[in-house]
Amino acid sequence: MSQVSKNIYITGAEQGSGKSVIMLAMMEMFSGFAQKIGFFRPIIHAGEEKDDLIELVTYRYQLEWPYEAMYGCTDEDARRLLAHDRYDDLIKLILAKYRSLKIQSDYVICVGSDYKSGESIFEFDFNADVANNLDCLLMPIVQGGNRSNDQIIDTLAGLRHDVQGKNAALLATVINSVPAAQVGELRDQFGHDPQSNFPVYVVPSEPSLEKPSMGDIARSLNAKFLSHDFETLNLEVYNYKVAAMLVSDFLDYIEKGDLIITPGDRSDIILACLMAYHSKSYPQIAGLLLTGEQEPAPQVQYLIEGLGALPFAVLGVATDTFTTAMNVTRVHARLNSNNERKIATALSLVEDNINMQELQQRLFTSKTPRVTPIMFEYEILQRAKANPQHIVLPEGGEERILRAAEILFLRGAVKLTLLGNEETIRQKIAAMALQLDDIDIIDPMTSELRQKFAETYFELRKHKGVHYELAFDLMTDVSFFGTMMVHHNLADGMVSGSIHTTQHTIRPAFEIIKTKPGTSIVSSVFFMCLEDRVLVYGDCAVNPNPNSRQLADIAISSAQTAAMFNISPRVAMLSYSTGASGKGEAVDKVRSAVELAKRLKPKLKLEGPIQYDAAIDSSVAKTKMPDSEVAGRANVFIFPDLNTGNNTYKAVQRSSGAIAIGPILQGLNKPVNDLSRGCTVNDIVNTVVITAIQAQETGRKPVA
Repeated sequence: MSQVSKNIYITGAEQGSGKSVIMLAMMEMFSGFAQKIGFFRPIIHAGEEKDDLIELVTYRYQLEWPYEAMYGCTDEDARRLLAHDRYDDLIKLILAKYRSLKIQSDYVICVGSDYKSGESIFEFDFNADVANNLDCLLMPIVQGGNRSNDQIIDTLAGLRHDVQGKNAALLATVINSVPAAQVGELRDQFGHDPQSNFPVYVVPSEPSLEKPSMGDIARSLNAKFLSHDFETLNLEVYNYKVAAMLVSDFLDYIEKGDLIITPGDRSDIILACLMAYHSKSYPQIAGLLLTGEQEPAPQVQYLIEGLGALPFAVLGVATDTFTTAMNVTRVHARLNSNNERKIATALSLVEDNINMQELQQRLFTSKTPRVTPIMFEYEILQRAKANPQHIVLPEGGEERILRAAEILFLRGAVKLTLLGNEETIRQKIAAMALQLDDIDIIDPMTSELRQKFAETYFELRKHKGVHYELAFDLMTDVSFFGTMMVHHNLADGMVSGSIHTTQHTIRPAFEIIKTKPGTSIVSSVFFMCLEDRVLVYGDCAVNPNPNSRQLADIAISSAQTAAMFNISPRVAMLSYSTGASGKGEAVDKVRSAVELAKRLKPKLKLEGPIQYDAAIDSSVAKTKMPDSEVAGRANVFIFPDLNTGNNTYKAVQRSSGAIAIGPILQGLNKPVNDLSRGCTVNDIVNTVVITAIQAQETGRKPVA
């Protein structure tokens, strides 16, 4: 089999194909095995605003290419060249800029120019020609909405003829946004094997992706922000209503997800919308759009300011109500880097309907041995999705937990249970407009499991003087209740700590789940995601001053955790001295731990005592430990005490911009993990995914 192009050219075969959704999934796939991904557009629209897709991928995938390096030319430049019959010069201009990016990238994803009525340079033939000249595999996207299957099949036949006529190298064709009722017949029609010369994938429609957000409305209409935050701008607009009637009549027409369009001086409508949003009797609207360059009366503005953050965005435009309503109907949904919900929905939709392994086989590429943070996050998410585990989140009412839960739910990574008062949590989910209608919620105060859990805890702890009444009271505590769910196999793992202390999170695990046989201590690691590698730091969160035996156990457990996540462990036992030269109680403790760990796991690549610079820097290692297979190449770092470990991980995190995932607990019979109280939504997502993988591995033989 000959080597094929490593680069992909995604283009719509017609206007409105939805190629950005497919592009995002391909970027996600590449991020799983590529270190330096290039992104390129042959032609972008001229103007002060930057290209939406370049902005999206640059932000989401932390691309470091200059903006000007990621496109060939503007549409004005292209028209100028074509007007002088210089088509070849246009292609050469695009090719020259593409090659400059390509030589610096492992892979490049190109996204074709946008269709524009009446201009031939935006047609499929042009994009296919560019793909050929850039030596990219072509991936055309066909719009499947508002068409019968016969019409779609005819379109595919014409596309196949065009692709063959251009002699284009085809990766795959995607029929996008197909109504659910038509999907099965189309898949039967276009069934294929991986070696097919015209593979076709069918992606069903997803209504939420086709609805514009309040942010899309604001950007398209150049609206003024009268009140908003980033989350309210992510609310989808399902309908729009022009409110030019009495409040009593207007209220009869409100539906969920409405954008209410009304003149800015209609204080009665504005106040009615605010009251309706907070009323259980009315559905939640998406936002308010005030027309005529009018703002609410000062008294109304003063009243609104006193309400604090509004639950929806209020926008203003200069156009009259009729013109504004017409403009709104022409707004299209766009993927935006701030809208994590829509991105998660898009990725899940495509990944569930396109065989990514087949595509990788067709690309005929090998996996890079280096692991970047994006690659690490992609890999663990795919592993979690392959065998979804049930994770309980005790802090069910916390906003960050709920936002993370939505992302995890939309990506299909895990099954989740939230703990807390169900009515309160449901109200918060509705107020935040999250897609979590089907999530399980248990209130420990009223759950029928409380008595069973209390009896179990009483039996486990009665030798410590615990009475049943105390056990029954303790089971109202979400940490104890969640831990009991894991103990009774009602959940596979637990993640907590966004609003609770580490002690509050892990104490029930120590008492109920307990340590693995042969492990003397529960410890923790952080996955330190640096720019070009992922390191493991332990123990930076749990044990203040471990002795030699405990330090050896921490090293072995950390190596096993690293191996669980496809990091081949090379363990450095850190100290202020390298090799045999150092003296003192602290270095002697590390030296004893090294000897013990090597006796327990003789095949483990482990070195110590060793200083941090000798462990990570190959040039220092050549001087201090030239014959070591770990020195200069270590990826698992074991700190001698909590003071050193905690300060080091925070110093590295803050000074290098590394992503620190953890603390991840190790040594327990079942996975329970702690969060930092300063954690972000992404931190929570990563920790839950890692907990799910730990749960998958529970009961398997540890790696030596």
